[in-house]
Amino acid sequence: QVRLVESGGGLVQAGGSLRLSCAASGSISSISVMGWYRQAPGKQRELVATITVGGLKNYGDSAKDRFTISRDNARNTVYLQMKSLKPEDTAVYYCNLKNWGITLRTYDDSWGQGTQVTVSS
Repeated sequence: QVRLVESGGGLVQAGGSLRLSCAASGSISSISVMGWYRQAPGKQRELVATITVGGLKNYGDSAKDRFTISRDNARNTVYLQMKSLKPEDTAVYYCNLKNWGITLRTYDDSWGQGTQVTVSS
């Protein structure tokens, strides 16, 4: 059983910065993808960024050029550095872990409890 615990959310002013952390514990595959998704009230959950064990990154359109994802494999921790924050970034941010099987056909999906990010104008 995998557990994900997010931290670092809070209230910031527009244009400010915030760094989110997510620590994973349990049975974590050597072939895994960790990432961040967010969900604002009345909106669907959307991709923010993902990163593989090897460091390959994928960003959603809202995160490009402003957010940076990184990963510490030794500590099973993923980070999201957010800069130039805008009010539309306000959402609950969820950490995600996908444990892929060796065949790369299927994966087990795990989610954290979420951390609130609020950006004031």
